[in-house]
Amino acid sequence: MNRHFPHCADAVRKAGAPCLRRLSATLAAALLAAPLSACDDRSAVSLKRATFVRTEIVRPRDRQTSVTLTGEVQARFHADLSFRVSGHVIERLADVGAHVAAGQVLARIDPKEQQAELDAATAALAASESQLLVAKAAFMRQNDLLSKGFTTRPAFDRAQEGLGNAEGVLEAAKAQLGIAKDVLGYTELRADAAGVITARNLEVGQVVQAAQPVFTLERDGDRDAVFDVHEAMFFRDPEDDSVRRSITRPLTRNERQVALVLVSNRKVTATGYVREISPAVDPKSATVRVKVAIENPPPAMTLGSAVAGTTKWKSAREIILPWTALTAIGSTPAVWVVDPASKTASLKPVAIDRYESGAIAIETGLEPGERVVVDGGKLLSIGQSVTYDEDPP
Repeated sequence: MNRHFPHCADAVRKAGAPCLRRLSATLAAALLAAPLSACDDRSAVSLKRATFVRTEIVRPRDRQTSVTLTGEVQARFHADLSFRVSGHVIERLADVGAHVAAGQVLARIDPKEQQAELDAATAALAASESQLLVAKAAFMRQNDLLSKGFTTRPAFDRAQEGLGNAEGVLEAAKAQLGIAKDVLGYTELRADAAGVITARNLEVGQVVQAAQPVFTLERDGDRDAVFDVHEAMFFRDPEDDSVRRSITRPLTRNERQVALVLVSNRKVTATGYVREISPAVDPKSATVRVKVAIENPPPAMTLGSAVAGTTKWKSAREIILPWTALTAIGSTPAVWVVDPASKTASLKPVAIDRYESGAIAIETGLEPGERVVVDGGKLLSIGQSVTYDEDPP
């Protein structure tokens, strides 16, 4: 203390302890002020320090987009088969996956009731034939007596009327017999066309009602690949007609080419065109069902096979950025852009055309030549200084 503060040493000797306490307080205040001022200096320096980010220059480029979806092979035409009469199932002759021929018996119900109706109709026909013979004999007798003058005209008229009624009853009996025979045939359920059974809803011993669907038959012939497609895809223009060389007939305005490949065997391929688009959107999946007609389907594309369908759209100039460039202003999509003069960052709202795997397509909001932050945007604030590597020439 004598070396650094000689005047204080004399004061201490003269004043004693009070001066020493004041001196200690002064030294403590000076020591505390020094690190605090140094901390303020470092804060000022850190606010001015620029953040390093990775950027890209906005360069629109021509790009042909495509989409691949997975669907299922289905028959163009199918039918729900059912018995025309009610009854007790006694035999089932087909199962799911079976290929059946036209007219093949698929199931039978107990024909006892229908057989009884047939027997009754047969007996009624025999009785009608006997009544007709009696009516004919009565008419001929009255006709002969009338010609000889031994009967009256009213008696002859009654005989003639009886003959007409007997003939009508006979015709009705014949019709009833035909119906009974048909009903007996309805106890056998037959395939109306060749195809594959894809659903079954009956078992032996079950009682089925008339018109209750018991089999679903996918008919042989034309095949469709069925897809559930997001509705936004319908607002794009299809690929130019000049590339449609594999279709064997001209496509209409609303038809689009689709390349098909079997999921289980990528070597099995086919070409199709959009045949039908559902007018309604599925409320659960927000998709639209699209049916693609398969041109000359290969045998390996059996019913129920999973297929991948790919379609392309016309090339267009697009701005594609990595998904890491995307941020938001509230609920609005945005990206960080860098002012080349001041090298400061600012947020700019954009409209997203679509989302892809690892990338986003910008519809509006950016201009060619703007510099966009694609990595490091989470560390930025509006007006913050940034540094980045210059793009190679």
